[in-house]
Amino acid sequence: MAKPNTLSPERHQAFTILQINPSHKAILTLDGGGMRGILTIQLIKKLEEIAGIPCYELFDMVAGTSTGAIIAGLIATGHTALQIEDLYTSLVTEVFDKRCLGDRYINPPKFSKDKYRENLHKLIGNISLQDASSKTDIDLLITSQDLSAAEETFFTCFKQMDNTYYGTYKDVLLRAAMEATMSAPTYFYPLERFVDGGTTTYNNPSLAAFIEAISYSFPKDSGYKSNYQLNEISLFSFGTGISRQFIQPNKTIHPPGIPLMFWLNWIMTATGQDASAMQVDTFRSPIINKIIDYRRFQISIDPASIKKIPDTDSLDEKKYKTKWLHELGEDVLGNIDMSDITRFDLMKVIGAQMAAFIVNSGNCFTKDLATNGKDLLVTALGDTAEIKKLLSDPKWIDDFKA
Repeated sequence: MAKPNTLSPERHQAFTILQINPSHKAILTLDGGGMRGILTIQLIKKLEEIAGIPCYELFDMVAGTSTGAIIAGLIATGHTALQIEDLYTSLVTEVFDKRCLGDRYINPPKFSKDKYRENLHKLIGNISLQDASSKTDIDLLITSQDLSAAEETFFTCFKQMDNTYYGTYKDVLLRAAMEATMSAPTYFYPLERFVDGGTTTYNNPSLAAFIEAISYSFPKDSGYKSNYQLNEISLFSFGTGISRQFIQPNKTIHPPGIPLMFWLNWIMTATGQDASAMQVDTFRSPIINKIIDYRRFQISIDPASIKKIPDTDSLDEKKYKTKWLHELGEDVLGNIDMSDITRFDLMKVIGAQMAAFIVNSGNCFTKDLATNGKDLLVTALGDTAEIKKLLSDPKWIDDFKA
């Protein structure tokens, strides 16, 4: 049966350590972000170390988008965080396999999925979502955008109280869903009708997972009671690091680089990040916050945020011109592309130091990583005084010219 409310001694101890109400169902959601998923894995490693059990035993449900779905699929198939780190490193190295003459803008897509598909097949075979869920007794959700239907598809499998499984796509091959969700436009060809699940508003799948769990897990005429109750859920949401694109006001008319490339990258990045922020704000709002135990862990990749986490001298000095994390500037940290495998080692270091911050700050994954509703490690810039001054001035508006 699905993980019962009567917890095993090991799981009860983990819930106690993490301050999860023993009557709650625990959900883990994992953002997309390409190779930046290695940051997420560092957090999961620390979470498992603190909990004393692997995520597939700790959580009732795991949900992922794109690179987060790769990690979710590996969790669902019974892999520990340490095992996932090794497998993920190999898979990510293969997934960004450059096509001959491939380019995101001139001759898209940039990469081939052939080696990724081959390695994923070797790793998990032809098991279905239901096969994976039944192996670890964990519910599963993977997102993908259906171009033909112009809507998001949720590949889900939920266990019902009579030990049967529910989900429109529960018999779909897990590796097919894991390929569909990471088929990012201009980076990869679609999988027939499917592109990356994070291309619209689901790069952060936490709200989708929450809604699926409480509303759509079971047929309304089935006669079964959902395993997930509205006010009995603890949801852990892990980001992959936000690539912040701060532009000085006097640079917006003529942004750096080729304008088309700049705006394409900006739209693809900003859309997902804004949608994620809106979901996080929704969960943290006074009404929803009283219903759900929501815990978000995210960082923005910029000097201001990086200086908040513990420093380390573990960087490749030849590569980064310094061995100290805190000495990195915007030239290195600014706009780290999800496919930039040359920054894989850096994202791994940032993830490890972020995990250290979570422990050293006393958070230890027991509560939301925020103060007054704002992420502790996400930089927010704004010049309220200047905005009020300029946009209240008719002359400034009339004189402004591109």
